[in-house]
Amino acid sequence: MQDFYINLVEYLYENLEKALDKIFLEKGKEKQKINFLVKASDEPQFGDFATNISMICAKVFKINPLQLAKRITNMLNLDEDYFSHFEIKNPGFINFFLTEKCYFNGLKYILEKGENFGKTDFGKGKRVILEYVSANPTGPMHIGNARGGAIGDGLAECFSFSGFDVCREFYVNDAGNQIEKFKNSLFLRYKQLYEKDLNFQMPKDCYLGEDIILHAKNFAKIYKDKYINSSEEEVKKALQEYALNINIKNLKQDLLKYKVEYDSWFFESSLYENDEVLKAIDLLKEKGYTYEKDGAVWFNYIKLGGNKDEVLIRENGIPTYFASDIAYHLNKFKKRKFDFVINIWGADHHGHVERLKAALKALGLDVSCFVVVIMQMVRLVKKGQAVKLSKRSGNTISLIDLLDLIPIDVARFFFNMKDPNSHFDFDLDLAEEESDNNPVYYVQYAYARICGILKKLKELGYSPSLNANFSLLNSKDELNLIKCILKFANEIVEVVRSYNPSKIVKFAVETASCFHRFYVSCKIKGQAKDLLIARLSLCEAVRLTFKNVFKILKIKAKEEV
Repeated sequence: MQDFYINLVEYLYENLEKALDKIFLEKGKEKQKINFLVKASDEPQFGDFATNISMICAKVFKINPLQLAKRITNMLNLDEDYFSHFEIKNPGFINFFLTEKCYFNGLKYILEKGENFGKTDFGKGKRVILEYVSANPTGPMHIGNARGGAIGDGLAECFSFSGFDVCREFYVNDAGNQIEKFKNSLFLRYKQLYEKDLNFQMPKDCYLGEDIILHAKNFAKIYKDKYINSSEEEVKKALQEYALNINIKNLKQDLLKYKVEYDSWFFESSLYENDEVLKAIDLLKEKGYTYEKDGAVWFNYIKLGGNKDEVLIRENGIPTYFASDIAYHLNKFKKRKFDFVINIWGADHHGHVERLKAALKALGLDVSCFVVVIMQMVRLVKKGQAVKLSKRSGNTISLIDLLDLIPIDVARFFFNMKDPNSHFDFDLDLAEEESDNNPVYYVQYAYARICGILKKLKELGYSPSLNANFSLLNSKDELNLIKCILKFANEIVEVVRSYNPSKIVKFAVETASCFHRFYVSCKIKGQAKDLLIARLSLCEAVRLTFKNVFKILKIKAKEEV
């Protein structure tokens, strides 16, 4: 299953590469692969597609880019049913213009595809696993996790639309130092309930949120002083099991409320239960990438180009988080046999990426199939000022705090407005505003307006049609709207290539803008029947496009706002 617009892009690539082959032959040069681009033009005056082939190849052939552009275009023999003409612009761009007939064929294609519009076989069924959010189960999710959930879902849907077999996974860190800190915090709060001095100072390396206090109190209500005379380890184990089960249940409930649903919940503890951590370390030993020093086992990262070696097993015999992470990714690639592994991590994990890739490469894995999307921090802003910290979690604003302030759809849309690797100021005032200034409202209003048009005209006996006379749609705003929605599947594939779902949000806003201009300049009701049906059919194509945009972003397709 391929797409009309993507086929046009590939058609241009094929023709441009054939032209290059001829020039290589003319110059007596050995043919080489040239990575040039063919992309949608940003402005109508630059046509529908533009290529940088002349600038990229100018040094190869030692020709001025403008002269090379002329040479290339003289060799092209493009189908006149699809391409009307091309133009060469400084410093050597070649811009291609589609025919109106091509636009109309594309519009018919959208209507034929219906709710499948935007779906392609680009991924060819390859298996991809996306791990995102993976909030520490020791406390509530914060707004960084909220951003990760929206970005992860957007990416997962785009991969699915592009023909990949997608698995969405939450990695539960239920082992290691954070769990030890969690257990100790619970233990001290529980102990505090039965000590004479109820106000003793908690250590700085403990969790200080009210959720820890509440867990201890509720545990005590159930078990009372049953564990007072038990060993410290026994009490901690009981507290951990009790609180962790509640926290994970709450994580799942909060994520479902936020419309984030996973195919798999993978527990770090299972890696230890199945000896996968020690097996991964043994594999590194066999390949000569470990050594022992000061009673610890080290990964020889310097040997692989790193700046310092990393501990795999501490001197107390406990493996590090790094060791379990190696085992976890080995599990994804080798045991579960995913073709591509994608993680969405916070900026604080940036330094962990290269050392993990080095370890996986040392184990013989193809790290080109392993991608980490680094997500920058979020700041909530109201009236130009940063919003204060949450009272619930003690140190950050939780996901539920955020959803108490704004609608879920707004949160999901806003968090995808920028490249994941950009810092993001979340404007609460704008998020609450119901006007064209709010991009969510602006896009949803466009969809609702279309639904209203279709409903009213259906009552009058008019419906969209594949057999409409699309040649009547020849105004600037009509053609721009068709051109805009035709790019949808290509935008989805670009998200997959760049791991950046903000492209879909930008596409949605651009489509809404094109539609609103069309609505103002091109009346539908009261027009001659042929023109009315043609414009109504265009509205239906836009509606189908918006509906799938909303599906990707997991926001409501509201027929009224």
